[in-house]
Amino acid sequence: MRAAVMRHKQLVVDAVPDPTPGPGQVLVKTLACGICGSDLHMLRHVERVVGLSKRTAFAGVSSALDLQRDVVMGHEFCAEILAYGPGTTRALKPGTRVCAIPLAIAAAGLETVGYSNDYPGGYGERMVLQEMLLLEVPNGLPADRAALTEPLAVGVHAVEWARLAGDGVGITGVPGAFQDLSSPERHATIIVEPWRD
Repeated sequence: MRAAVMRHKQLVVDAVPDPTPGPGQVLVKTLACGICGSDLHMLRHVERVVGLSKRTAFAGVSSALDLQRDVVMGHEFCAEILAYGPGTTRALKPGTRVCAIPLAIAAAGLETVGYSNDYPGGYGERMVLQEMLLLEVPNGLPADRAALTEPLAVGVHAVEWARLAGDGVGITGVPGAFQDLSSPERHATIIVEPWRD
């Protein structure tokens, strides 16, 4: 497959092996992928990021990124199911558009899709994702907006941790992704103001 590959602190377009789904995994085709600030930091400061991840690794989460091997980044994505690995429920049909928590269960523990030598992310044409972590994209939502699910989830999580109270919170910089994320449980209204050039 073709992919934008992080190689020696540069992004290059090259052919890389197609991923193969293992137990409980699905093979997907990338439809859209965002460029996260974390990807830019990884590209510029990969040695520091890898060193920090080794010192702060969570139990069961692999931090064994080999800087001599290629990495296909991209953890903010929308994809289409192509095929299933063994031991899957096949609850979603091939052709279904999905987003996912970007984690894969490997022999060494959890691998982060897009920050692993073995689990390419959305900068490639195909990825392997855990079936149990898939989220079906609602019918009619464009793939480029569905790819914003992961950064939106991070923002919603941050708002929950902040325990906001009051009339509202303004979030800017997301071009027309989500217009109103009101939440009576949080007693706050989150309004996204589309950013304009």
